[in-house]
Amino acid sequence: MRAGVRLGVDVGKVRIGVSRSDLHGVLATPVETVARSEDAADRRRIGEIVTELEVFEIIVGLPLALSGAQTASTADAIGFAAALEAEVGVPVRLVDERLSTVSAHSALRASGKNSKSARPVVDQVAATIILQHALDAERASGHPPGTPVESNIGP
Repeated sequence: MRAGVRLGVDVGKVRIGVSRSDLHGVLATPVETVARSEDAADRRRIGEIVTELEVFEIIVGLPLALSGAQTASTADAIGFAAALEAEVGVPVRLVDERLSTVSAHSALRASGKNSKSARPVVDQVAATIILQHALDAERASGHPPGTPVESNIGP
């Protein structure tokens, strides 16, 4: 298992959930929800978090259809991940995030939060689920999770 803090990112059309790992890559925890913006303010804010936490790698959730096919959201996440990597200068990996938002809603419901009150944190919880899955996969396989962002960008 590689040592160092990783950042988990759940890209949405309105909000971006952000989570972090501990230094040993064992546990993912929520950090904040960043408003999605057209002017790169969202990427700059994530860059500030990367610097503050001394992050060595960013894990971005890759939304795929249940069949595994790419969707419009897949292209949006890949584009955001590529722009984020260029903005912050830290390697970005894409990890399958199927059902992470559904799992986040279920976890929040189980903790007694209703959908309306949970809206501000559901993205953070989804980012935490994505990152924890990536950490567990790396620990089990001994290999970095997912794929580098550059291998997901078409010719």
